[in-house]
Amino acid sequence: MTLEKSIYELTEEELKSFLSANDISPDFSATIFRNLYKKNKHEQPISKKIMALLSKNFTLDLPKIHTVSKSPDGTVKFLMEFSDGKSVETVLIPFHKRFTVCLSSQVGCAMKCSFCYTGTMGLSRHLKSSEIIGQYIVAANYLDTELGLKTMSPNIVFMGQGEPLHNSTEVLKAINVFMEPLGLGMGPRQMTLSTAGYLPGIKKLNDFPKINIALSLHSPFNDIRKELIPINQHFPLEDIFEALDGLDLMKRQFIVYEYLLIDGLNDRVEDADELLKLLGERKSAINIIPFNPFPGSKYKRPSDARVEEFKEMLVERKLRTMIRTTKGSDILAACGQLKS
Repeated sequence: MTLEKSIYELTEEELKSFLSANDISPDFSATIFRNLYKKNKHEQPISKKIMALLSKNFTLDLPKIHTVSKSPDGTVKFLMEFSDGKSVETVLIPFHKRFTVCLSSQVGCAMKCSFCYTGTMGLSRHLKSSEIIGQYIVAANYLDTELGLKTMSPNIVFMGQGEPLHNSTEVLKAINVFMEPLGLGMGPRQMTLSTAGYLPGIKKLNDFPKINIALSLHSPFNDIRKELIPINQHFPLEDIFEALDGLDLMKRQFIVYEYLLIDGLNDRVEDADELLKLLGERKSAINIIPFNPFPGSKYKRPSDARVEEFKEMLVERKLRTMIRTTKGSDILAACGQLKS
């Protein structure tokens, strides 16, 4: 289904070109961008003439909130619906005095990871850049208008439904719009992209701004990783790390390796030893994520004590390691639990 072109998929340069082609000064692009993204009540409004032109050529619609789920820990999960009736889940996650928005990049996912609820859906379609951006705007507006929290603009993680690098063209467009100075004005380090190891997309990352990169590693052994992430049979760890080693990282930039800890599967001493061989000489940090159960899942979450034990194994091997605090699991909003 072909969707209408959205105003939200335009960079400011593209908007300037459109205005010029319609005999309107490109200088008005600044006013338009600030009205779209800043939501400042003192901002000069868009003139009726320009608004009529924009409305004739673009849709200004945002995703609609279908349902909202709230956790006592402050996590908020939205089911957002698009103009064709398709929907995705988007999550607002509280961290200290700032929120992070977990954005979806696809309706469903083609990766079929066995630990992920989204993987049971299959892929319905890619999201357009405007639909990715729209999720952020709707969630940020909810923070302001519904929760009354006038905090700093939320950070972004591309860790919702879908494999972001399987939809790399639209995700890159969205990142470029997020960074527009007169729009949201986000810096690249305020955004993190997580990939399951989709190799064709990893090879395109040097064309992206210097955002944070995370790899869903989950096992240093190809046979176990293939059970967890089926595309590993096509893109094994050796090929993935060759591509990651070829990325042009900044001096202090490192790749985060997400490690979903599953009871009795990847929490052994031999896993820690192999992680040392794999990551010991690389600029890296390991983010341990205790498995979050979902309906029908065959894996077990390890005890908190076991999570700490495995962390200590890695620390003893001088691997930089942290444990991700689970948030929103009671409303199926934690890592691997999203499904529309």
